[in-house]
Amino acid sequence: MKKINRVRKSQEFNQIIHTGRKQTNSSFVLYYLPKKESAARVGITLPKKIGNAVKRNLIKRQTRMMCQDLIDFKTFEKDVILIVRFGFLNRSYEDNKKNLEKLLVKSTMDKSI
Repeated sequence: MKKINRVRKSQEFNQIIHTGRKQTNSSFVLYYLPKKESAARVGITLPKKIGNAVKRNLIKRQTRMMCQDLIDFKTFEKDVILIVRFGFLNRSYEDNKKNLEKLLVKSTMDKSI
């Protein structure tokens, strides 16, 4: 995933989390708002309790690859923040990818914002 497709500033994270809509499942919490720039952006975060830095970085890389496979950043209409939950560890990569795909579909069907 390219850097232009990432939410990187703390202020933008807070804005999307506090003013955006929310969808959840056992692996992820997804916050989203309509995109402000030409391409959609994704921010990924997870709690320190999930593991040490090496494990958290592995999970972030896997989640970025899932996003890269599932999202067409030019046509996707939302800026997204993904929070990884503890349930992520108990599932395979494919199951987590399906869970993420379901959340993204739900977010695109939500026209209330």
